[in-house]
Amino acid sequence: MRRDRLLLLLRLASGGVFIAFGVGKFVNHASELASFRSYGLPAPDVVVIAIGAIELIGGLLLVAGALTRPAALVLAGDMVGAIVVSGLAKGELISLTLAPAELVAMLVLLWTGPGALALRPAPRFPGVPRRVAELLR
Repeated sequence: MRRDRLLLLLRLASGGVFIAFGVGKFVNHASELASFRSYGLPAPDVVVIAIGAIELIGGLLLVAGALTRPAALVLAGDMVGAIVVSGLAKGELISLTLAPAELVAMLVLLWTGPGALALRPAPRFPGVPRRVAELLR
């Protein structure tokens, strides 16, 4: 039960950070867009919205404990991108401190899943072994 509480805290904390940063991509859109333009990304106006949606939806899924592993996988990729594009290339402190911490949290959730204190159990698919279905949890 202690493990499940720790996983719940990890999901709530990391999910909350993703939600806050995802909302920020929309609320502070002009500032975020200027940052994304400075990174030299193609179509920064589209990328900033896509990343905002990924972080917002992924964060909500983590908090709920629904589709935790798929969300953690996508968010881990997001953090690798943040570390490389804005952290290493631009030296932005948040991408060299918070992003690696979030990446570690996503790797833990990929390994463990959401724990017992999640919104829903693993999905059931007829004919699919439970172990495979657990990967979607």
